[in-house]
Amino acid sequence: MNIIIVGLGKMGGNIAKKLLKDNHNIIGFDSDKNQSNNIKKYGAKIIDSLEDINFLDLSPKIVWMMLPSGKITQKTFTKLLGILSPEDIIIDGGNSNYKLTRARFDDAKKLDIHLIDCGTSGGIWGLKNGYCLTIGGEKNIYEKLRPIFNSLTPKDSKGNLYVGESGSGHYVKMIHNGIEYGMMQAIAEGIELLKNKSEYKLNISEIVNNWKDGSVIKSWLIDLISDELSNDKNLDNFSSYVDDSGEGRWTIEESIELGIPTPVITAALFARFRSRQIEPISGKVLSAMRKGFGGHEVKNG
Repeated sequence: MNIIIVGLGKMGGNIAKKLLKDNHNIIGFDSDKNQSNNIKKYGAKIIDSLEDINFLDLSPKIVWMMLPSGKITQKTFTKLLGILSPEDIIIDGGNSNYKLTRARFDDAKKLDIHLIDCGTSGGIWGLKNGYCLTIGGEKNIYEKLRPIFNSLTPKDSKGNLYVGESGSGHYVKMIHNGIEYGMMQAIAEGIELLKNKSEYKLNISEIVNNWKDGSVIKSWLIDLISDELSNDKNLDNFSSYVDDSGEGRWTIEESIELGIPTPVITAALFARFRSRQIEPISGKVLSAMRKGFGGHEVKNG
């Protein structure tokens, strides 16, 4: 199939490469010419602007947006609505908020343009291992696009799943990422306990490597941290500052709206917030109160 990919960074670039490997025709665009030139080496045709889509002899035009969520996605989507024709298709493969996706679906529908939302999991390893896709939107449009989705998922797997109407693909991906926050935090806390049990002199790298085979908690996340620990046993090449990209926050907002408690995911997000603070005032307030009511000694960390 012919696919126009807008956004050729780490994720979009690898998606383009994987589709090229499966004999799809890729037309790529990225505002960073270096990204465009990199994909061109693999056989993609490159266009210099979104407006160049007008001159492509394709019907329908299928445009896959692989962009950071937020303003850049909205700006690109709005621009595409002014370029594309009725029955053309936009796939949003990024981590857009599902509520915004539903609003965009309605805007596209007014112009008889179809919007498919595709929750895309697999990270930078997707090129090698395949992606896990959760897809929302009109089912008949999903069926037309199945050859694309099938090329991106592991062969003979259920990694390509239609989950429901518009927004549902991004909603499921949001929950997936919230779960990911909780799992990552649990692994991090467990390793910290092991590291601080000094009387046993535990070899953390060997223990985590042991967990990779046969244990209840074996997982890709365990594999990843095991690989890092084998090369850098104290993780000296990393800082303890942990960012978040938004999906954990949205998951917690959803839990509040639905009245469903999510204490693990919430605590995991708050742990990331705390990781970014140096000498937080809240700790000093606690220390001051303890000194005030009990005369407790104030210690330096």
